[in-house]
Amino acid sequence: MNYALKASALALTLSLATTASPAWADFWSDAGAKFKGVTLHGVTESTPPSNYIRNVLAPEFEKKTGIKVDIETTSWDQMYDKAIKDMEAKTGIYDMVYIEQDIIYSYLARNFLVDITKTLKDQPDLKAPTYDDANFTSFADYFKDASGDLFGVPMEAFLKAYLYRKDLFDDPKIKEAFKKETGKDLKPATTHAEYTEIADFFTKYGKDNGMELWGTTAQAHTGHPASWYEFFESIAPTFGVYNWGIDAKNNYAATVEHGGAMNGDKAKAALKYWLHLRDIAPPESTQSTWTETATTFAAGRVAQGLIYGENAAWIASDPAQSKVVGQVGFALPPLEPGVLDDAKAGKGYIGYYDGGAFGVPVTSKNKEASLLFLEFIGQNEVQPDWAIAAPRITNTATFDDPKVKEMDVKLGGFYTMLKDDGKLFAGAPPYPFHAQVREATAPIFYDILTGKIGPDEGLDQMAAKAEEELTSLGYRK
Repeated sequence: MNYALKASALALTLSLATTASPAWADFWSDAGAKFKGVTLHGVTESTPPSNYIRNVLAPEFEKKTGIKVDIETTSWDQMYDKAIKDMEAKTGIYDMVYIEQDIIYSYLARNFLVDITKTLKDQPDLKAPTYDDANFTSFADYFKDASGDLFGVPMEAFLKAYLYRKDLFDDPKIKEAFKKETGKDLKPATTHAEYTEIADFFTKYGKDNGMELWGTTAQAHTGHPASWYEFFESIAPTFGVYNWGIDAKNNYAATVEHGGAMNGDKAKAALKYWLHLRDIAPPESTQSTWTETATTFAAGRVAQGLIYGENAAWIASDPAQSKVVGQVGFALPPLEPGVLDDAKAGKGYIGYYDGGAFGVPVTSKNKEASLLFLEFIGQNEVQPDWAIAAPRITNTATFDDPKVKEMDVKLGGFYTMLKDDGKLFAGAPPYPFHAQVREATAPIFYDILTGKIGPDEGLDQMAAKAEEELTSLGYRK
């Protein structure tokens, strides 16, 4: 009798498991059924993580749901232009837009985006059982409003790290030459003085030995915002100038005169340091954005540099694109004294924690279907292969995946750095006026780069212009 009861219970359990499993597995096909014939249109920057969405995740989603996804990958400036114009004109061309971390605050202020948290709560039939925004790393917090609602599903997150050529730094002949010239051992820099000394040495070494080799990269384009970003988000913080030198708690002061730091001594020292690096970098540096610095490093033309993490993995591991595979080391950026302590205390940061998310414009004609796609790319299940194809991690569980751990070893601990030291970096400050202040001050910055104006005078003018713009926008009273 007891045996019969146990057998009956076992049969019932198996029956429930059999009927429950297909329902779980068929969520995507069931949820997609009512959107049959729909084609979603998204726009994003042409980067390794975005290309993976277009080439791998979008076709996979279509197979599971029947919903076609057309991802348009384009240049950074075209991406913003197309997305913003579409949302401003309310034309509804795009169902999904890439949201870089530094622009989210402007989008929220203008009510451009669908509240993902609220929509999934109000429409539980859209909620995938394999999606949970609690799975994201803390980077997702950048895409939440003041109440904690999520407005973008993170699809890339990475540090702008210090990359160096291990083969050069470990070469006995080069080490001996460096020791003879400087009296020091050759190793990755921890201070700006050390970094400059290494950069000067390798530029001279390349010239003396007839090599196409320079001491550093420089993202110093004379007419593209990439140079502005390199200075304010990657260089200035390492000197202790945070949040662009604007003090939001002090009436948004930018000038030293009013309590800001954009034209302070630290900012001026940072700019002169960076301009020197620009002068000893490869000739293409004056036309280099974040893309060209990566290709310069991958071509073996520099000994070290600050490189966006989205490019780090392919530089270190893909022989089809890189000449320095297996020769790349990773380290924290060089810093002035006190900056690391500031970062550990939460008073500052040592560099840029970059990344972005996919959001749904309120003007989309296919909001529900678009949310399904965002949930799909936010699942833990799709992350490991994505992290290997492009060095981005947005879900905490990805760090512990065996394939990712294996790749981490090949990359010399790049993912470990992201996991352990990511807290020392920061995204852009939460300024709704981000684009306006950048555009107001960038022309002056370009004049500094082209030599039309000196660095000290230029920063003085930029700080004054920033305050002028903030006053015009109503932030500075």
